[in-house]
Amino acid sequence: MSPRNGTPSENAGFSVPLLRITTTTISGTAQVVHLHGESDHDERRRLESALEHAVAACPPRLVVDLAGLTFCDSTCLNALLKARLAAQAAGLPLMLAAPTPQTRRLLEITGADEVLTIHDSVPAALARTEPHPG
Repeated sequence: MSPRNGTPSENAGFSVPLLRITTTTISGTAQVVHLHGESDHDERRRLESALEHAVAACPPRLVVDLAGLTFCDSTCLNALLKARLAAQAAGLPLMLAAPTPQTRRLLEITGADEVLTIHDSVPAALARTEPHPG
């Protein structure tokens, strides 16, 4: 892993993940995948796996919380787009919540903001009634 902003990716001889992924299940409402830290090529497999598991759980809706994401590159964007397609195939609404300015800019300049549903916060995503993807 490559260090960013002077943060070493190794500490005392073991690798420290740059991305922390946690999941919250809100019974009968949604599953929220929270991303914290940096998502780059080195974290791709972990991110894809977490999103695949979330889609496979088939919650009423899936929200990806981007508030804690400090870096998002094209591999992260591809993982989000891949999850969108999988969710759509499963008839599952997928929403992004609280993208940071860097992530929002990436979504805008790539046009991904036109195909992904984006909300300003997790509560806004949870409150929103979305039609099932077709």
